[in-house]
Amino acid sequence: MRRCRASRERGREWARVLSMLSVMRYILSEWREKSPRLQFSLKVRQSWSLVMSGNRVRLLFLNVGHAYAHYFMLIHPTVAVALESRGQGDYGALLLPATAGFVAFAAFTLPAGWLGDRWSRHGMMAVMFLGLGAASLLTAFASSPFQMAAGLFLMGSFAAIYHPVGIALVAESGEGVGQALGVNGVWGNMGVAAAPLVTGALTGMFGWQAAFLIPGALCLASGIAYLMLVPAERGKREASAAAAEPPAAVPTAVALPGRILAYLVITALMGGLVFAATTVVLPKVMEDAFNGGGNGLVSAAGLASMVFACASVAQLVTGRAVDRVSPRQLMLLLALLQVPLFLLMGQAGQWWVVALSLGLMITVFGVIPVQDAIVARHTASDWRARVYAVKYVLSLGVGALAVPIVAWGYDPASGFVRLYLLLAACAVGVALAALLLPARRYAQAALGDSQ
Repeated sequence: MRRCRASRERGREWARVLSMLSVMRYILSEWREKSPRLQFSLKVRQSWSLVMSGNRVRLLFLNVGHAYAHYFMLIHPTVAVALESRGQGDYGALLLPATAGFVAFAAFTLPAGWLGDRWSRHGMMAVMFLGLGAASLLTAFASSPFQMAAGLFLMGSFAAIYHPVGIALVAESGEGVGQALGVNGVWGNMGVAAAPLVTGALTGMFGWQAAFLIPGALCLASGIAYLMLVPAERGKREASAAAAEPPAAVPTAVALPGRILAYLVITALMGGLVFAATTVVLPKVMEDAFNGGGNGLVSAAGLASMVFACASVAQLVTGRAVDRVSPRQLMLLLALLQVPLFLLMGQAGQWWVVALSLGLMITVFGVIPVQDAIVARHTASDWRARVYAVKYVLSLGVGALAVPIVAWGYDPASGFVRLYLLLAACAVGVALAALLLPARRYAQAALGDSQ
């Protein structure tokens, strides 16, 4: 009997609790409907979550686009190594058609940046994905050096869209500028890292045409997904050109300070040559260091990809550091470290070459987010894509000379000694130019600060 009474009392208590909860739920529902402040806060929270999720998807495609831009530009240098190993020509002659691609990669950055500012950055990114994929598919059907050069030129013209347009979008993503650019730079360097390994594997298994066909189809699919999943930004960059302030109304001193402009010109020319030459030449360096041992091209390409992948992590470090450390100190450190590494590369062999190459590429890749953050911090927003375009016209333009310079700097007996001496001198020039940078750190500077 006592147990029955106790259970009845507990049941009554639970009934009271449930009735009180239902009353509270009713009160809250009524308050939510009648409280405009609460409704506003809920709407803001929902819209903010949608914006953040859309921003993440946009950043993902921007990062993938950076990987594509570098990956497709480095397909042919690995194909050239594969063709040379099969006795189909001299390395220097086989590499020369890539010059057309690198020329287009530089020449089309300026019009791409102008169109990104005046028409649509979102639209230009879609053009990049779709055009780059289609151009790669066409290049796979090349049957002569002239056709190969034409296909590579077309690939370079579409890949050129990314740096002035994509980097500007990343810089305005709402994340920390240095960190966002550092992560984006890692993705770009992962494209650099994947190119030798994937191209070597596809060439070895299916032939060199597959090295263009399969990535081209993947890039086309990415472009379709971009159009379906990433909404166009309205009210910011999609506004009509008539409503925007004309570029001539922005004073040059506000667009970019003189000393920063001088620094960017010097480092774009000298640093651009260092970046392009090292990324083009590394698969050949690895093959020569191990004398074609192991599995031949796949082994050399795998070592080059390992070096690129490990070195790409440096951009995360320097991307964070540029928000906390003086850019002058960072650039001096990275540039001066390159000089002894270049000099030692000409004297080392086998695994010492791998270790020195890793240290060298860490410094080369580490510079990239620092450079992009400098532009983002000192350039007015309406000019940012065009300033990025000018910067990359210079760096990629001199990078187009990297292919003939690499061919000139290679000797079958001594390797790349002449090339290393030239690149060491360029590193010294970058270090001297770093003295033009501000001595203070960027943590307290707003985006677009020109002081």
